[in-house]
Amino acid sequence: MTELNGRSPRADLTATALRKVDPVNGDDPARLRARHRTDAALKMWRMIPPELAHKLRPMAPHLVKAAVLEIQRAVPAYAQPLDGKFREVLVGAVDMAVVKCFDNILDPNAQQADWEAAFRYAGRVEFLEGRTMDSLQTAVRVGARVVWRQLSAAGRSVGIPHDVLFALADAIFAWVDELCTAAIAGYTSAQARSTGALERRRRQLLKMILSDPPVARQSLADLAGVTDWELPQRVAVISLEYREDQHRLPATALGPEVLVDLESTEPCLVVADPDRHLARLEKELRGRRAAVGPTVALGDAILSLRCARKAMTLVHRGVLPDKNITLCAEHLSTLALMSDEFLVSHLTSRVLIPFENLTAKQRERLESTLLAWLETRGGINEIATRLDVHPQTVRYRMHQLEQLLGERLADPEERLSLEIALRYRRIMAEGNPTEDAEEPEEVLLDDAI
Repeated sequence: MTELNGRSPRADLTATALRKVDPVNGDDPARLRARHRTDAALKMWRMIPPELAHKLRPMAPHLVKAAVLEIQRAVPAYAQPLDGKFREVLVGAVDMAVVKCFDNILDPNAQQADWEAAFRYAGRVEFLEGRTMDSLQTAVRVGARVVWRQLSAAGRSVGIPHDVLFALADAIFAWVDELCTAAIAGYTSAQARSTGALERRRRQLLKMILSDPPVARQSLADLAGVTDWELPQRVAVISLEYREDQHRLPATALGPEVLVDLESTEPCLVVADPDRHLARLEKELRGRRAAVGPTVALGDAILSLRCARKAMTLVHRGVLPDKNITLCAEHLSTLALMSDEFLVSHLTSRVLIPFENLTAKQRERLESTLLAWLETRGGINEIATRLDVHPQTVRYRMHQLEQLLGERLADPEERLSLEIALRYRRIMAEGNPTEDAEEPEEVLLDDAI
């Protein structure tokens, strides 16, 4: 039994696989024990002298480690931390494949139940973890190539005849085919039983609705007709906060009127009437945040999703309030202002150049006064009330603003640019609060700013 990073999972993997066999899908233990290799496979293994297994078997731990590392390097789906269920299945499967290879040389007639059950189980796990059948088969074949290269080099170094090494190569790659067959059987079995054909079609419908460019409505209608989902004229898309345990929320928990995607790293829901589902949604999310995009025409669903994801990002940044459920409809002006931060920040830098030589406190006071004037267009007293300062202070600041900005205050387009810039500055300040410097606020006309 080999080890990688101090632990060998092969025995656990085999035991788990045998506990999870499914008679309905042909994994009955008694039937598995009764299976034997074909005559062609037996002939290949019998051509390899048992002494070769005794000579090369001490390499098993090194072979397992090399194969696992190469699989992670060569197959993108496996390039992730080697821990948990992923480690158990990947390392356990490679370990079993290597050890059973030597067992086959020593006894070609050995029972096949253990490795078949284990690789069927591995195939099921691969499907449930979201990896593709192509990735699974590629991983098996990459591992086999590594094992063969190292066994071949070691065999030549100890003088094993070439014809024996060729026979070993044939046996190894035939063995790989057997492993792939068992793993694919487990994968397809899990695929067939995972959520059923209906749920697969509903996920497909959701992806079609959110495709860019939009799919023809008739194509959506055809698929909706077999998914128990009435195709609406308008929809809203709800972006969900990603969680490692997001699959614990059943696809059916929110009812048949909601299309659910919990498979991706950016999970979401599509629903015709979000207000009807908000109470149940908040209960099912159990503290996970969600952002509800605007209700739009069906063909614009992707725009609703983008808006919802932008809102979720702004919640994480502290720009929008931290709530369990954020309604984009309540924050449209902020979302519009933040939809292209590069342009808005560039505009802000340009129009607020006159404030650059002021101290931070001076800049803050003048900008807040200017924004209050632009938003209200009211009198001195109204602005003073909004800012909670003395009217004389407002007059003094407005005099300073006239000196800084001049005729720009009378130009409607300039006023619009100033308001956009100041609102953006305020939003960014709310998302990144700083402590005020110790500097007394002016209350009379002759106070210095």
